[in-house]
Parts: sequence; structure tokens; C-alpha cells
Amino acid sequence: MQKLLIILIFLLINPSSVISEENDYFLSLKKNKVYVRYGPGKNYPIKYIYKKKFLPIKVIDKKDNFRKIIDHKKNSGWIHRIMLRKLNSLIILEDKIVFKKSSKFSKPLVKLKKGRLVIIKKCKVNWCRIETNDYIGWIDTKNVWGI
Repeated sequence: MQKLLIILIFLLINPSSVISEENDYFLSLKKNKVYVRYGPGKNYPIKYIYKKKFLPIKVIDKKDNFRKIIDHKKNSGWIHRIMLRKLNSLIILEDKIVFKKSSKFSKPLVKLKKGRLVIIKKCKVNWCRIETNDYIGWIDTKNVWGI
């Protein structure tokens, strides 16, 4: 009973840290040119412009038709929801080997460099089947941004 009371008090004092993490989710950019703004509206100035279709971004807040996002480099701002899609993609945060099957013991196909954008076909526990240029294969999901 005392532990439950302590947890309840902690949640009442600091609810945002628990709730916000649960509500964050990943989306991808729909177009090759997407404006990121300082605030949630078209009347706010443009902060910067993304020029990478399918770039995975994390949605951390929303207001009306705008979503507050953060990218793999910790840049943040507001994007109109029409510029976002649910297509899953990843950014590789360290050099990775693409394997033919979801096992480190399967045939290696290609080595991907840090920063590479790949499209997710499907995921299993600790592995995702990805597509990049001429290769379709599996990578482990450690040190990636987008899932």
C-alpha cells in the first residue's frame, strides 16, 4: 500500500515525463521539401527546411493540424500533418551489415554506413527487414532511429 502511495505521489508531481514518452511516435516525411516552423501555425516563421523524403521523425506534441517533431540530430520544430506519413523508415546510427536472414550467422549482403536512410518492410524482435537501393535484407535494430 505504501509503495502504491509513493508511486501515485510521484506521478502527481511529475506526470509529463511518464505520459509524454508513451505518446511519442515515429512518422516519415511525405515530400522532398518540408518546412519546419518555430510554432504550430503557418503564420510562424520557417526555422529550417527538410529536403529528404521518407526521413523518420519523432512526433512529441500536437496542436490542431501541426505536429511538434524532433529528428535524429535533436533538431525540433513544427510541421503540418499533411506533410507526414506512416511509412516506416530508419536512419542507421552506426555502420551496419545487412544480412540475408534475421540472424548474424546468415549471409552478409552489404555494409551500410552511418546516416543511411532505409525503408522498413517488416520487423521482428530485434530485427527489421529493410530495403535500400538494390538490396533487401535484415538488420539488427540496435542503434537505429525510427522505431
